[in-house]
Amino acid sequence: MRTTIEKLIYGGDGLARVDSAAVFVPFVIPGEDLELQITEQKKKFQRGEVTNLLVPSPNRVQPLCPYFTRCGGCQYQHISYEAQLKYKEEILRETIRRTGGMVWEQPIIVHSSPPWRYRNRAQWKIRPANDSPDAVPAIGYMRAASSALCAVDQCPIISPLLESTLVSFSQWLDARDDFAAQVAQIREVEAFADHADEHFTLTLQFSQWPRDPQNFADALHERLPHVVSLLFRNKSGEYATGFGSGALEYHAADTNYQVSHDSFFQVNRFLVDTLVQRVALAAGTGQIALDLFAGAGLFTVPLAKNFQRVISVESNPAAVQDLRANVAQDAANGPADAAPVRKDSCSSRPTAARVEPRQTDVTQFLRKPLREVSEADVVVIDPPRTGILPEALPRLFKLKPRRIIYVSCDPSTLARDLAVFHTNHYSMAALELFDHFPQTFHIESLAVLERDP
Repeated sequence: MRTTIEKLIYGGDGLARVDSAAVFVPFVIPGEDLELQITEQKKKFQRGEVTNLLVPSPNRVQPLCPYFTRCGGCQYQHISYEAQLKYKEEILRETIRRTGGMVWEQPIIVHSSPPWRYRNRAQWKIRPANDSPDAVPAIGYMRAASSALCAVDQCPIISPLLESTLVSFSQWLDARDDFAAQVAQIREVEAFADHADEHFTLTLQFSQWPRDPQNFADALHERLPHVVSLLFRNKSGEYATGFGSGALEYHAADTNYQVSHDSFFQVNRFLVDTLVQRVALAAGTGQIALDLFAGAGLFTVPLAKNFQRVISVESNPAAVQDLRANVAQDAANGPADAAPVRKDSCSSRPTAARVEPRQTDVTQFLRKPLREVSEADVVVIDPPRTGILPEALPRLFKLKPRRIIYVSCDPSTLARDLAVFHTNHYSMAALELFDHFPQTFHIESLAVLERDP
């Protein structure tokens, strides 16, 4: 069937139409003429794959990774980076219109990233390379739309330190010696590198514990001297520390952050500073700020320098521990000058005294009355991809924040929540796109909402 790609949709596919039916096609570019074959029939749409590319787009480039289209990690390596940014901006704008019912005609501020070597965190699987009974275990990512392994020995979107680690694991498994047999018992590897790409933490999940865990930890540390903390886990969730303090120091936006193995942190090592600076700038100054889904305190620390009281809400115990340490460390590095909001404000209080960490779920926190807090000047929200649960929003609106800063990693749930904000008298004042995930369909954005007069 011959058709033309109309546009890209969120998720990575291109949209074409055959006999008025929508067909989703991967690894294409708007404007391309092609022949395709239908691979899957659904009630409301079909899926297809390209059999003959007739007229390629001028935005088409040669993918850098030899595993592209087989590995499930990237969807856009065939598109020039400048075009990726343009298409993501169009997708963000259209998603807000179609899902949120809001027309944003103002410019979207786009923050680009170096398109390669940007990830500071990677997760790899170790599995048999194929279904053969004598298949040798290999390391890699999951194949696109599959639970099968795509074995890799390189990855151009992760930092150089992480890629060298990937190469090491691949070589160890190929050696087929006693150390390789122990590595083969690992099911998942997670590595997180610091800001300078000089040190990293390593979390290993085993199908079964090594015969001698400490001996294996020592052997691994000898081979990977840049690891500052090693953590073992089994399928039951039990864990053991191989060595190290359990955390990494990450410098971002003039602050040193402690980040534990289980704490969330932004993955684009080139855009962390910019995101923090833009959130702090949008927040301004005031008396009370709420930092919801606070994580390790990435936004809490700068907020505490400009607000008299910051309430940081996070449910992850490891992240809350990091948050407390990061606030205390920032205070120890020197007193912050809070904005003199009113004459009786305690601007001389150190940063740590202004922050109130709350280890609880955001929905539960907003469901209960907040002591001594009837209103908030600013609320910063950085939820997971699922967005904010609908039952949490009514209490949030009762706090009457003059400004809401919403950091989103999913435009669909952002648009859904923006529609609710709009019906509760909040209008969008600014929209920014942070390309935290070049070569993929993922979109990070920042929406600033102001309470209507």
